[in-house]
Amino acid sequence: MVFGREPRMPTEEEALPGREQGLPVPGAHFVNGAPLDDAFPGMERAVFAMGCFWGAERLFWQARGVYSTAVGYVNGFTRNPTYEEVCSGRTGHTEAVLVIFDPGQTSYADMLGLFWQEHDPTQGMCQGNDSGTQYRSGIYCYSDEQCAMAEASREAFQDVLRVAGRGVITSEIVKAPEFYYAEDYHQQYLAKNPQGYCGIGGTGAQLPEGWAARVSP
Repeated sequence: MVFGREPRMPTEEEALPGREQGLPVPGAHFVNGAPLDDAFPGMERAVFAMGCFWGAERLFWQARGVYSTAVGYVNGFTRNPTYEEVCSGRTGHTEAVLVIFDPGQTSYADMLGLFWQEHDPTQGMCQGNDSGTQYRSGIYCYSDEQCAMAEASREAFQDVLRVAGRGVITSEIVKAPEFYYAEDYHQQYLAKNPQGYCGIGGTGAQLPEGWAARVSP
């Protein structure tokens, strides 16, 4: 919701009610043919919000060791929201990317590196020219270990940003809420529409070497 010039998260009472039935999920990834919704045996999963989910999803499906990706909506109040409802600011969700990766080829630390380095996590309820609650930054963790790594990486990246004269990180880090898949036409959007809008853009800062050593065993 936007009150004056600043977006504001709705309360649960203000949020749209939603619906019981979720949106249909495509049977296969448009780029690599992998399933979008599966148990994914032997794989690990992560969820990130980095502003508009079109460019963020492409970033991850191109990364080494990533098996599948999908876009959707997380950390709001409305059940099974639609894109139009999320964009109204009345659901509380942010646009997010589900990343399924092979831990034998890459790591959660590598995924966090892409997250921090490929967007500006200091912008609050916006990213670039996109403004609204649905563009806030976040990491949604599937285990205590992921949460510990996410928090350690945030501290390390904040140190780098501080030296560079940048602002305070506003990214939320919480246990993964339910991931609601977005509409079919949003899935792998930039593969279907190569000239489409991409709002991804980092600060130029890099996570320092050895940051993961900050994670308590």
